[in-house]
Amino acid sequence: MPSTPEALIAIYEDLHRHPELGGQEHRTAGIVADHLRTLGYDVTTGVGGTGVVATLERGAGPTVLLRADMDGLPVREDTGLPYASTATATTADGKEHPVMHACGHDVHVTCLLGAAARLVEDREWQGRVLLVFQPDEETGNGARAMVADGLYERFGKPDVVLGQHVAPLPVGVLGVTAGPAFAASDSLRVVLHGSGGHGSRPEATVDPVVLGAATVLRLQTVVAREIAGSDMAVVTVGSFHAGTAPNIIPDEAVLQLSIRTTDEHVRARVLAAVERIVRGEAAAAGAPREPEVVTIDGTPTVVNDAGACARVTAAFQAAGGHLVVDPGTVTGSEDVGILADEAGVPCAYWLLGGADPALFAGATTVEELKRVVGELPSNHSPRFAPLAAPTLESGVAALVTAARSFLG
Repeated sequence: MPSTPEALIAIYEDLHRHPELGGQEHRTAGIVADHLRTLGYDVTTGVGGTGVVATLERGAGPTVLLRADMDGLPVREDTGLPYASTATATTADGKEHPVMHACGHDVHVTCLLGAAARLVEDREWQGRVLLVFQPDEETGNGARAMVADGLYERFGKPDVVLGQHVAPLPVGVLGVTAGPAFAASDSLRVVLHGSGGHGSRPEATVDPVVLGAATVLRLQTVVAREIAGSDMAVVTVGSFHAGTAPNIIPDEAVLQLSIRTTDEHVRARVLAAVERIVRGEAAAAGAPREPEVVTIDGTPTVVNDAGACARVTAAFQAAGGHLVVDPGTVTGSEDVGILADEAGVPCAYWLLGGADPALFAGATTVEELKRVVGELPSNHSPRFAPLAAPTLESGVAALVTAARSFLG
């Protein structure tokens, strides 16, 4: 039974050792399904690709959806943990990459399995629990794929969507924000066309490396000079690829961008500015062809329902064991909001502290907590390493407490 601290840690360390990329979570899904069947849940696999859905009914009452994402990232782990990942996988570009649970989805899966066990043991509630173990969150496609595969037609609509995301807050802290909680995300691929040639004769070429460098720098002015200080926006160039040798000027450079916003007007303005700058820099460089700007994927803002947040916050505080804070809107993105939006129901999605509390000694305000958080390895870092114990116990308790606040 995945309900004891020892069992939770064993599951977590196994999942951490064996991360899988989005859409490839076959092993993870099998482990999840086996545990849930043992617990007595009605389990369906292969939903939206590799997703797992499990239900448990106890008479009349509301349906509560609890969600965890399962995928890892193409990151080489550098935590030094004894259970560190050495796994590799083939990505969409056909290349073999190291894989790591750099975002903490192994924590999410383990906590939800633990909560599933506790809800079986707890005989005091009525209603229906709908567990969703979702694939492919990192690309923003997983929630949409499960909905498109008939998630709600096959398993019924919930009355609320609940979940959590581990973060470098101290263990025992939960971050709950009503309204915009996680930013919208847009990922873009930009291809800049040049005219290649010999590295010794740049005058005979249009150098896409120089064009790309100028574009990267100019893109940093979007937030600094086109977005009001009171609005939130992030523009990151996370990938820049060009060329094969030091003495060859290539024909093209490829940039990949990540854009985060919380307001639709700001989102539209940032995307328009990116397009304008990319095309303007290409024209200024005398590029032989128009650049290509393609949307890879995107997710909407996660908007937490005020009433649902008030309910789970009151439950967390009444249960004890957690300090509940309001971290405000985070610039990270999530596709859990799609599950709530498609069902037309409230969402409450909170941050789960996973960092050693000793690192926060002396911090007494949210501002001080944020300062320490900014100094720690964060999600997507190769050194991101949540403290397994007692983070897992904290996460299980939070999920069960939140679910019980809605169940009859």
